[in-house]
Formats: sequence, structure tokens, C-alpha cells
Amino acid sequence: MKLRTTARVYAVILAFLLVPAAGAQTRYADPPPLLDHVVKTLEGEDRHLAAYHGSPTLVVNVASRCGLTRQYAGLQSLYEKYGPQGLSILAFPCNDFRGQEPGTPQEIAAFCETHFGITFDLMEKIHVAPENRHPFYAQLIRESGNPADIRWNFEKFLLSSDGTVAARFAPKTSPDSPALISAIE
Repeated sequence: MKLRTTARVYAVILAFLLVPAAGAQTRYADPPPLLDHVVKTLEGEDRHLAAYHGSPTLVVNVASRCGLTRQYAGLQSLYEKYGPQGLSILAFPCNDFRGQEPGTPQEIAAFCETHFGITFDLMEKIHVAPENRHPFYAQLIRESGNPADIRWNFEKFLLSSDGTVAARFAPKTSPDSPALISAIE
């Protein structure tokens, strides 16, 4: 009798453990095309972009040795204000423009933490320039309705919660600009 009770308890525990895992898999079963990409976090872990489906997401190519690097502070402020309401920020370090992000993942993480206290998602360094452009960025540009190449660091794309491009902003558009804030709200 005790063996049956123990077996039932284990079966119930196993069922509770498997239900969230099954839900996680179905969550990504049919992501919007733009979010059907896997990228790496700055720590080197795979991240399926479908995880951001359902929340507005600001995608930014960043660099730590750029005249616009101070925008990290504005991005962090934006995240602190709108993150609790569901906004995600994905920062993709990029060394395509005059070698302004030469750091290793550890150096980039340390820089962002030390200078700006970054708590939003930092991804692995990628290419956004045409020669070696990452497939996610190629699709992001196509779906933005503006086929122009990324011109510099800190170009921003706002994705709506349904995974489509809602707006694109030039590098010099600051994170606290009325146009960007209005698009988020």
C-alpha cells in the first residue's frame, strides 16, 4: 500500500513538472516569422526570440566606444520605466562601425554593468552591416518598411507585441525622445 501511495505522489510531481515544459514548447510552436530566430545571450546561451512574443520589444545595435554610447543610460531608464509594463529591450553589441565594440562578452557585460547598471537583455555580438548581416537583422530591416542599411550604432527597431516592426528610429534618436516614447506608449 505504501508503495502505491509513493508511486502516486511521484506521478503527481512528475505531471506538475512536465506541464510547464510542455507549455513552454507550445509557446514557441508557431512564432511570428520575425521572432522565429535563435540568438545567443551575452553569456553564450541560446535564446529563442519567440520568448518576446506578446510584449513590445525595442531592438538596438550597441557599442561601448561610440559617441552615442551614453544612450545606454537612456535605454536603462526606459527599461526601468516601461519594463514593469511589459517592454523588453534587446541590445546587440556590434563591431561593424569603426571597430567601436571590440570587447569580449565579459568585457561588454562588465562595461555595461559598471557604467550604466544595465539590467535589460544583452545579446552576443553580431553583424548588422550588409557583408555578414545576421539573419534576424536582415529580416528586421526587410519588415521595417525601410530597406536602408543600418547606418550606425544605436539604430532602434520597436516591435509590437504581435512580433511585427512598429517603428524604426535613427541612431541619434535618443531613448527619451518624444517620438520613441509615443511609439512605446
